[in-house]
Amino acid sequence: MESTGTNTPDPDLDLVTVPTRQGLEAVDIIRRAASLAGGVGPVLHDGSGDTLGFLVPSGTADAWDLPGSACTQTNGRGMRFGDDAASPTAGATGWLLPPEAVGPVTDPDVLRAALGEAARLIEAADNCR
Repeated sequence: MESTGTNTPDPDLDLVTVPTRQGLEAVDIIRRAASLAGGVGPVLHDGSGDTLGFLVPSGTADAWDLPGSACTQTNGRGMRFGDDAASPTAGATGWLLPPEAVGPVTDPDVLRAALGEAARLIEAADNCR
C-alpha cells in the first residue's frame, strides 16, 4: 500500500474490529515482534471501550473469517487523516495508535496470527483463576 510519505494511510482501507482485551494483547504481540511486516498500524478505540479497530489494506474484508472479529470495507467513508482530521470528542471513537505514530496499516496475516495468540493467552489466563 502506498503511503503519502508521512505514515498517513490511504483512506480506502478495511477495518478489523475485535474486543478490546484481545485487541490490546494483539497490539502488544505485534509490537514485541515489530520486525514482522512493519509492525502495527493505526488502531482505533470506540468511545465505550468495548472494541478496537485495526486499519488493514483494502480487500482484506473479502477473505476475513476469524471468529470473534469482523472486517468491514470502509471505502474511505468517515476516515480522515492528517492535519485536517478532527480530534475525537469525549466519549467518541478515537486513536489508540494514531497514523502519525505508527506504520501505515497492519498486515492482515500478522494481525490474524497475533489475534489467535492473544485469544489463547486470554483463555489460559482465564482458566488459571
